[in-house]
Amino acid sequence: MGEKLAEAEILYLPSIVLGELYYGAHRSRSPDKVLAQVLDFLRLCMTVAPDETTAQYYGRIKAELAAAGTPIPDNDIWLAALALVEYRVPLATRDGHFAAVAELTVVAW
Repeated sequence: MGEKLAEAEILYLPSIVLGELYYGAHRSRSPDKVLAQVLDFLRLCMTVAPDETTAQYYGRIKAELAAAGTPIPDNDIWLAALALVEYRVPLATRDGHFAAVAELTVVAW
């Protein structure tokens, strides 16, 4: 993963993902160590948050996924909406279910 980080010009870190990182740190066997790692990673990133436009796309994407019978977790819908609308960037992930989101460019991480 370090090589991929070095290749990126800008790393956008959604506040949603940051919350998930903090959750994982607090649930780990070594919370202090993992929290320090989260803070180190955070220094490399630009933190971004959903706004009203993102919320509109979230609603559209969630409705489209429901109609197609391919729901994905709500937090992931927020991430897809942020990548599609707010920042128009590919989404770096290991989660295959993002393929169900039309128009979203996914980069295998």
